[in-house]
Amino acid sequence: MLSVVGCGYLGTTHAACMSSLGFTVIGVDTDADKVAMLSRGELPFYEPGLDTLLAQEMKSGRLSFTTDFSAVQSADIHFVCVGTPQIKDGLAADLTYVRSAVRAISPYLKEGALVVGKSTVPVGTAQSLHEELAISAPQADLAWNPEFLREGFAVEDTLTPNRLVVGVTNDRAEEILKTVYAGIIALGTPWIRADLATAELVKVAANSFLATKISFINAMAEVCEAAGGDVTILAKAIGYDPRIGSRFLQAGIGFGGGCLPKDIRAFMARAEELGAKQALEFLREIDAINLRARQRVIDVVRSELSEDLTQYKVAVLGATFKPDSDDVRDSPALDIAAQLHAAGAHVVVHDPKGIEPARKRFPNLNFSQSVTECIKAADLILHLTEWKEYQALDPAVLGPLVKNKIIIDGRNALDRELWRNAGWKFHALGRTD
Repeated sequence: MLSVVGCGYLGTTHAACMSSLGFTVIGVDTDADKVAMLSRGELPFYEPGLDTLLAQEMKSGRLSFTTDFSAVQSADIHFVCVGTPQIKDGLAADLTYVRSAVRAISPYLKEGALVVGKSTVPVGTAQSLHEELAISAPQADLAWNPEFLREGFAVEDTLTPNRLVVGVTNDRAEEILKTVYAGIIALGTPWIRADLATAELVKVAANSFLATKISFINAMAEVCEAAGGDVTILAKAIGYDPRIGSRFLQAGIGFGGGCLPKDIRAFMARAEELGAKQALEFLREIDAINLRARQRVIDVVRSELSEDLTQYKVAVLGATFKPDSDDVRDSPALDIAAQLHAAGAHVVVHDPKGIEPARKRFPNLNFSQSVTECIKAADLILHLTEWKEYQALDPAVLGPLVKNKIIIDGRNALDRELWRNAGWKFHALGRTD
């Protein structure tokens, strides 16, 4: 039997996927409303395919959810999947939920139980929790197994990951985890055994590298605009180099979400605590480039309309930080919309899945359930999240609905020639013609 502590995005996905592998799984969370919803087989967030899997596993009887931590006492393995948000007054990660989760289950850990951290934490956290357990529950052990989920592909990334990393202190812990993941290992998934510190570092290092690659191409977009180049062609050309690769080389408004921004900031904070501040100083510029990409869109809006935006309607297509998700945490699209609203523009936002989460975050913004209503009489359209349905829009059909046929493609995902041939003024970051 397995327990999953924390039934948010990561925990719910992991619980349902482990159940689908044949394990009896109990999910525990302090949020009674969330537990009640999950117990009905309903998701409190959007993730493609997970709703079907959750309903299937609830029906099987292998998966259940509760607010009672004592319910985990029969479990042999306990996955800790709680959040580690950025602290309010600094860059560091808030470890309150991780430490509370381990302390909450420690009285119920049976002989030989294995606690497995999946949350993204600063290096050194696992070792400190290991030492705490040695006192509070010496009969148990602790390992770290970082998650590498992509929102929109969470089920796929759990059941067919591109690698499994486990941080352990002994052979027994590794063998237990090999048993849990036997079906996945059988598919040929690479298995990497590491110490606790390295396992923690793998996740933040991976996210830092991705953030660096995204910000690099956005920096190149700035140079292309200044020099009269085309960043899309540049990206295509360098992407053919196998040492570089084409993934994450799409210039635009930058990265967001609940992972990359806060993870690189927490990594910098932890490096400073360790006396290795200079090693990660480059991440400050990565963060700055990312935020600057958002401001560049606002600058283009002003150059197309006016410094004073109070008389203009701006239609924003996209609120989530990426498509196939309803996550608006640190969303560049929503941040741009909010800044334009604060500048006096009449902003209307559309998103296929993110309207309600966005409304909770920015209740003063205007939202529309329809693309046509969103863009009606707009002076300018911003394409800020690359949902497929936006890429399928017909600019010839939209033309008569707007006040001015101006569109800014913040993701370099639309067909520029299609829009221009329909009479639109088309602008994309890093492309000057």
